Amino acid sequence: MNIKSYVNLYELLVLEPATQEENRAFGLTHVMLKHKPIEQLLTWSEKHQERLKKPLLSDIFSSYLYRITFTLVVIVFVLGLLTGVALLSYNGDAPVNVIYFMAVAVFLPLFSMSLTIFAMLRARKAENVLIHLSPAFWMEKILGFLPGRVQGQIKNLKINPLLANWIIIKRSQIIILFFSLGLLLALLGVIVTKDIAFAWSTTLHISSEEFHDFLHTIAFPWRELVPSAVPSLELLEQSQYFRLGATLNEEMISHASQLGEWWKFLAFSTLFYAVFLRFGILILASFGLNAAIKQSLLTLHGTSKLLREINEPIISTHADQSEKVFITEEGHYSQIVNRLDASYDGIQGWAIPHNTLLVLGERLKIIAPAHDEVGGTNSLEEDMEIVFKSHGEILLFVKAWEPPTLDFVDYLSELTRKVDKVVVVPIGTAEHHYDASTKEIDIWENKLSMLGETKVWLKRSDTQVQGVEVLHAGS
Repeated sequence: MNIKSYVNLYELLVLEPATQEENRAFGLTHVMLKHKPIEQLLTWSEKHQERLKKPLLSDIFSSYLYRITFTLVVIVFVLGLLTGVALLSYNGDAPVNVIYFMAVAVFLPLFSMSLTIFAMLRARKAENVLIHLSPAFWMEKILGFLPGRVQGQIKNLKINPLLANWIIIKRSQIIILFFSLGLLLALLGVIVTKDIAFAWSTTLHISSEEFHDFLHTIAFPWRELVPSAVPSLELLEQSQYFRLGATLNEEMISHASQLGEWWKFLAFSTLFYAVFLRFGILILASFGLNAAIKQSLLTLHGTSKLLREINEPIISTHADQSEKVFITEEGHYSQIVNRLDASYDGIQGWAIPHNTLLVLGERLKIIAPAHDEVGGTNSLEEDMEIVFKSHGEILLFVKAWEPPTLDFVDYLSELTRKVDKVVVVPIGTAEHHYDASTKEIDIWENKLSMLGETKVWLKRSDTQVQGVEVLHAGS
């Protein structure tokens, strides 16, 4: 899961690519996701993603964030190299003070990571000073200099403050990590190419023993594995440097070859505190960003409505009374069903997709063990296989606006040979809530009356049935 998932769902919720019936059909075909709203939203988004215009806004947004981040990474990496070279600058007159390098490689990373943890804890706040101190925060400002069309597209994108804060936090860790890598590379490069004498010097009154205990504490992650990377007390005594006087004391000069041993400690300090711990914070930020994306998906405008349409049934009235037969004069169909049963042995739809059949069944509160599409793109063999498996009473939905075809009549004839009863239900379009007009049902009634199938019944609405009764009574 990444920022693209959020942006794609954002666009689709604005576009509204599916009707309520289609969304409910999606929920019925993905019942395993019913209590997993995040997975429902992501799966729904993937299904309708092809309806978005190309190039996708998510691709545009991610691409520019990547370019800006890459630019900042290159800049800070070079800055890390230059900083390391400057801190290790040695002209042969005075040794390099290791405390300067430790301040950048150990103390500054620990301080910045502490601020990062506090920023993570306060990430829910829109106005977070700790996040605004981050260099990645200014990526948003840089976006203002993008070309007009792209700038307008991105400016119209509304990102949840929680998600925006976590994006900044994670990208800040990436940027600072590359600064640390530049610092480490500078240290290794200078050590290989130059002969440097290290020393330590401070205005504070600190003895060699106290400083040794301090360094021994700092080196706890690797002191057991690499003892040589921990300065000894003897090395500290030999490398303590006092600036008073223009020349080095004779003791330091006599042990000049040992002063370079400091590089191991500096390298491991940089590797652990500036690189390894920073990488750990980056992993933590990645988990935080994923969690923020999930929470932000649920706060998008339109998400609640979409989840209701996916998970809640479409309400439609239905009575328990099974049917009512009207015996009419010659020329009128006599096998009319007034009320549908609560269950059937199968639901079929003539050129009606399986998902729509699920929605119709739930809408009418009808239970059936099988939902099959017949006709349409089905081959004759596929239809015959469905007929072979059919039994008992079948509910057959048809498109009311399409008069019965010869193929339909042939299929109905085959079906009645296998089952006990077929109830034909003409339906309208989803925009009209599947309600068929009286004129359309009259056409179907006339056609069925011509077939003379004793097992075929027709479903009419209450008002339509009453109208037929009044008409016949008047005659």
